[in-house]
Amino acid sequence: MRATIYHNPRCSTSRQTLALLEAAGVEVTIVDYLKTPLDRDDLKRLYTRAGITPRDGLRVREDAAKPLVDADDDAVLDAMVRDPILIQRPLVETTKGVRLARPPESVHDIL
Repeated sequence: MRATIYHNPRCSTSRQTLALLEAAGVEVTIVDYLKTPLDRDDLKRLYTRAGITPRDGLRVREDAAKPLVDADDDAVLDAMVRDPILIQRPLVETTKGVRLARPPESVHDIL
């Protein structure tokens, strides 16, 4: 099994999810999305595969998210592309789907 984790190594949930994937014997590709930002099409594709909206994937606790309270999905995606810290993490993708791994154990659904 292979998986891609869109990862922030400073995030404890992201680190826990990575450890869970590795413990399960998954071959993991790690994308530090703050250093290698996702483009708009990739974000949209990931959220569509996860069955969530961009707003569901928005890290609302960030100050930069406050102006997005009434924004539509397109504006949220554009903001995430400009400022990747707004992306809630970690996102994990396998051939079986995509999960926003909150809680980390939710990745079991796609392994």
